[in-house]
Amino acid sequence: FKLDERVRDRIIAETRGNPLALLELPRGLTARQLAGGFGLLGAQALTGRIEESFVRRLEALSDDARRLLLVAAAEPVGDPLLLWRAAERLGIRPAAAEEAEADELLVIREWVRFRHPLVRSAVYGTATGEQRREVHLALAEATDGSVDPDRRAWHLATAAAGPDELVAAALEQSAGRAQARGGLAAAAAFLHRSVVLSADPKQRVRRALAAAQASLDAGMFEGALELLAVAEASTPDELQAAHAEVLRGQIAFASSMGSAAPPLLLKAAQRLERLDPELARETYLDAWGAAMFAGRFASAGSLVEVSRAAASAPRPTGPLRPSDLVLDGLTTLFTEGHAAAAPLLRRATAILAGEASRGEENFRWGWLTTNLANLLWDEESWHAISARHLKEARDAGALARLPIDLADWGILCAWCGDFAAAGIAIAEADAITKATGTHIAPYAQLVLSALRGQSDAAPLIESTIRDAETSGQGLGVQWAEWTSAILFNGLGRYDRALASAQRAAAETPQLQFSSWASTELIEAAVRAGKPDVAAGALEQVMAATAPSRTDWGRGMQARCRALLSKGDSAERLYREAVERLGRARRRPEFARAHLLYGEWLRRENRRVDARVHLRAAHDQFASIGMEGFADRARAELQVTGEKVRKRALETRDDLTAQERQIAALARQGLSNPEIGARLFLSPRTVEWHLHNVFGKLGIRSRRELADVLGSSASKLGEA
Repeated sequence: FKLDERVRDRIIAETRGNPLALLELPRGLTARQLAGGFGLLGAQALTGRIEESFVRRLEALSDDARRLLLVAAAEPVGDPLLLWRAAERLGIRPAAAEEAEADELLVIREWVRFRHPLVRSAVYGTATGEQRREVHLALAEATDGSVDPDRRAWHLATAAAGPDELVAAALEQSAGRAQARGGLAAAAAFLHRSVVLSADPKQRVRRALAAAQASLDAGMFEGALELLAVAEASTPDELQAAHAEVLRGQIAFASSMGSAAPPLLLKAAQRLERLDPELARETYLDAWGAAMFAGRFASAGSLVEVSRAAASAPRPTGPLRPSDLVLDGLTTLFTEGHAAAAPLLRRATAILAGEASRGEENFRWGWLTTNLANLLWDEESWHAISARHLKEARDAGALARLPIDLADWGILCAWCGDFAAAGIAIAEADAITKATGTHIAPYAQLVLSALRGQSDAAPLIESTIRDAETSGQGLGVQWAEWTSAILFNGLGRYDRALASAQRAAAETPQLQFSSWASTELIEAAVRAGKPDVAAGALEQVMAATAPSRTDWGRGMQARCRALLSKGDSAERLYREAVERLGRARRRPEFARAHLLYGEWLRRENRRVDARVHLRAAHDQFASIGMEGFADRARAELQVTGEKVRKRALETRDDLTAQERQIAALARQGLSNPEIGARLFLSPRTVEWHLHNVFGKLGIRSRRELADVLGSSASKLGEA
């Protein structure tokens, strides 16, 4: 969540960085109210003895002193020049400041600061509506419109007693600039206020739709629905009514990612074909993404249905946009197959990985575009696209998109063997979903837990399947089954891994998730003595990896083929898998290639050769933190006659999940306040956790973290 820097600095100064005060201050305020500092007042009830004591002290002041305090309370930045200009317009004498300072309520130096933030809420809360409007009007008149038009517009809006079209228009113009300072929530605040002040019914509808979109992007779903109701009650034209349908579908998807959204978005896209063909194609892409998450539960608006409808929709008349390329690639995949879709997917991926997309497109489809790279087994493009989209979403405060962007990044980090970075992404996503009420399956946590091979993975998988079935999130069920196969392959429980992999691979075979599950299916089936089952899955893997030109795709294909081969052919394929995956980012898959090759060599009675690869696999698994697979490799080594002592958990694994996240961020060079902002903790709490980390690791400074934690971690802060 983004906050105007000047407003943030004033809040920190007035609370003196006290964690409790910082947490309590915004309680009861919406993100829209807090974002630009403009709604920081008026929403808080004056309760408790502290506030009451401040109210009593205010009552003892002169009228001028109380009015000066009200001016200071209504001005969120703390600019002393602006304060004095407004005070002069109100006829407030300079002696009022001395009185307020003498009573230890206000300090006016290079900045205006209240002695305690609750003084400001007491001042503003006890003022009448007329007194507030008078002060805001004075502040608007004292603000230079050429220097700070946005704050001037906001003060004029707060001073307005009723609809005012000129002020509403000024607020609308300010929304974009406010977004740059306070994020999407600030833009939503300006647009929402412009709706309230709109005197023209047509302008009111248009602004309500824009405000609903900004509220949606900022993760304020209830506010977005309220604004949609305003737009629909104000006699929108047919195109505006269709736009409202799109927004309703987008809100349904962003809040639940279940089966409710696909039919809404598909219907809206079909309605838009004759009204606005370009917007229709954009909406088809929304519908496609929603249908992907709904999976088998999308009884209306399935991926096949959406793809066919989009393929038959009017084509763009102008140059193809990135979103057009994405839609064409994904729909062709379902209507014509992998081979036909590959050139389109490759072209779109190259564009998306090579240049920054428009912010608007990222808010809507940034998370969806990494699917193209995954369908091509192109991990470098996946990394480039995911990192940029995550940064753009963070910078804009796009809370509706961030949970998916963070899940995508966390999955990538976990699959690259960087468990610490994955944990940070998971913690950040959890904090956001709690704040916005978004329901999304724990995709990244499932991958991380399965790769770790820990006992808590199975209960998480089972609960995810139950929750996803209840919410209509089919992808969540498929994902949980796939990660279950990873978990049980690592634990050597091949019958159970096979059952999970078969269920996951049977879902939407066109998508990469099914292919990923098929690689687990092949390993489990071979180990369970069911080569015929593995052979059927290999056909799917071969078809899915055929368009790939990467070491990841070709390496996984070689590994799967090797499991079903014999003699020299098997050895050649195992060597190819080790070589190719060794050049890829996928450290866990590279280690698994060594493991499978070593197991094959051991079964060929080549024990000396087997030890080389089994030892390499064991050491890599242990360094990454893949306990299940490390145990499997160790057991194989012991069969070869080599004694392998089971490693005690490394010291770093004694750290709690939160301590690992904080240590990883500190290792990247983030300060305590920066770590606190990322993880929603106070700097003092971060300091306390770091003290514990240093004690457990036996170090004395941040500089030693790199040596203790290793150098494998990718820097999430750079994403």
